[in-house]
Amino acid sequence: MTPAARVAAAITVLDDILAGRTAEKALSDWARGSRFAGSKDRAALRDLVFDALRKRASSAAIGGALTGRGLMIGSLHQDGVDLTTMFSGEGHAPSPLTAEENDHLDAAQSLSKHDAVDLPEWLWDQWQTDLGEISEETALTLRERAPLFLRVNTRRSPTKAAIQSLSEDGVDVVEHDTQAGCLRVMSNPRRVKLSTAYTTGLIEIQDAASQMAVSALDIADGATVLDYCAGGGGKALAIADMFDCAVTAHDVAIQRTADIAPRADRAGVQIDVLNTDELDRHSSYDVVVADAPCSGSGTWRRNPEAKWTFSSAKLSAFSALQSEVILAASQHVRTGGNLYYMTCSVLMEENQRVVDRFLRDHEGWSAEPILQLYPNDQSDGFYLCKLTKSG
Repeated sequence: MTPAARVAAAITVLDDILAGRTAEKALSDWARGSRFAGSKDRAALRDLVFDALRKRASSAAIGGALTGRGLMIGSLHQDGVDLTTMFSGEGHAPSPLTAEENDHLDAAQSLSKHDAVDLPEWLWDQWQTDLGEISEETALTLRERAPLFLRVNTRRSPTKAAIQSLSEDGVDVVEHDTQAGCLRVMSNPRRVKLSTAYTTGLIEIQDAASQMAVSALDIADGATVLDYCAGGGGKALAIADMFDCAVTAHDVAIQRTADIAPRADRAGVQIDVLNTDELDRHSSYDVVVADAPCSGSGTWRRNPEAKWTFSSAKLSAFSALQSEVILAASQHVRTGGNLYYMTCSVLMEENQRVVDRFLRDHEGWSAEPILQLYPNDQSDGFYLCKLTKSG
């Protein structure tokens, strides 16, 4: 496919997304109907679509319409692309820009502040209140592609050996500035899952923020640890690798934990998986980790459509759910033990205020904030607070 043909395909996919289809579904449906497209075409299309979604508000304003075509005009214009070469109407390229579209581009653009930083209008005021002086910088960071980070399974391999193995498979990485065993992928990220380092368990794909959070946990040798909202087990795997402890994983949707056993086997660690009934019959734990469901506002670079489907009602619903999660997880902490509440959100309503409400309603607990990270070139956004049960 020519670059212009990829733009035409991106317009089609974006229109499907704007009509209500998820980005992944729209991309996979397009791929199934376009067998002529190779892997490089599909990768380039994905980049075009996600770049436009990250900058949806500003691209629609600059492109003159909240349509696939408007988003691509605005997104490419912001990237300094010559639109006449992409919108030529030749071959499979989109039709040339109309007089109205050219006039709109030529006019002086005066974007609202929330459009300029690509956040929903309803969220901008709260975003500024919660993030303060870094609110604009953080919002602008979410307009860019996120770096890919890997975690070295130290029980399988030294960091240097993992780096060498990845290099032999054409994946270049550099060590993270501050997090030991964390690698940033610098080239060929789509080769990672095909690499020997990945298939043999030398590495796992995990953002640096999650690795930092696990490293910040206070876990004594021999401790019992429960990952209460384990999902696919990323943090449980990291805990089992970094600490000499007994790790149990649980998720209310037990099907989400299906990959934990093969991942643990590949990584060379032991993780027990319990469903809710089994967990309720189990004794309490020294450490409980509760990575609560959240807006994912600290990771919107990776899932930009979530930014535009987020609403004040969803924020309230997440906050209520998080209060339920922190309460349920606290019931599995032994006296003197610790509960680590965490999210990948940067919003106070999902973080500090959830902890504050819990402390207000439950005596015998104290809290110590550990981490508040914001999206940058070193990690995604993340929140971590340690709660200790004294009685």
